[in-house]
Amino acid sequence: MATNENLPPNVIKQLAKELKNLDESPPEGIKVVVNDDDFSTIFADIDGPAWTPYENGVFRMKLLLSRDFPHSPPKGFFLTKIFHPNIATNGEICVNTLKKDWNPTLGLRHVLIVVRCLLIEPFPESALNEQAGKLLLEDYDEYARHARLYTGIHAKPKPKFKSGAISESTTALNVDQTNTSVLSAEIKAAASVAALPLQSSLAPSTTATRGNDQEHAAVVPTETVVNVSAAATTIISAAPAPQKKEGGQAKAQPDKKKIDARKKSLKRL
Repeated sequence: MATNENLPPNVIKQLAKELKNLDESPPEGIKVVVNDDDFSTIFADIDGPAWTPYENGVFRMKLLLSRDFPHSPPKGFFLTKIFHPNIATNGEICVNTLKKDWNPTLGLRHVLIVVRCLLIEPFPESALNEQAGKLLLEDYDEYARHARLYTGIHAKPKPKFKSGAISESTTALNVDQTNTSVLSAEIKAAASVAALPLQSSLAPSTTATRGNDQEHAAVVPTETVVNVSAAATTIISAAPAPQKKEGGQAKAQPDKKKIDARKKSLKRL
């Protein structure tokens, strides 16, 4: 693997300065991926220009710098598959700037801009991809169809998260947590109420009644039922239990009839 040791110190210093400038102020439609440990390989993402068959695509490319850089031009390759006359099937880029028109004073910014302009205006006369060059000259619509097909398959941009969607998700999460906290508090409060001694509501009430020379005490308890569900916590007061007084009177009436029947039988005797 190539490292910064393969480049002269003065070249490394110049590259570091230029890469920093590209990172802080990138050219339109170009994003350089900086690797501080290896300046001999420069990666960049190029956005497909509008009104071209490469629109809405993102193409990854690399520049390989030799030890003689900048006296010798870098070699350019597309890592993303693309249907283009001046880009070979192995990704090699054919442009005069990287060959006969190279000048040591040209920087990386200029090279990257030229490569992106190549997507806008190809040169079929010096084609590395003969099929693409021939279609461009003879049938532009068919060439554009092939280029769009490659772009849609191989150059799809990576999905980006929307800040609004993240904000909405965070808000929804906070609301759920708030509802859970409120429900937990209600459950604890209901449990506390159920645990406390209820002096007034649970105090037995005694009603004295007289029937057949007997005194019946009716005790009416008040029962509290705590019903806790996932949706809400409710406290339901149960209806008073039926009084024992009515049961006692109902039982006393048959006994009285039996006594009266026995008295009548004795009188007949």
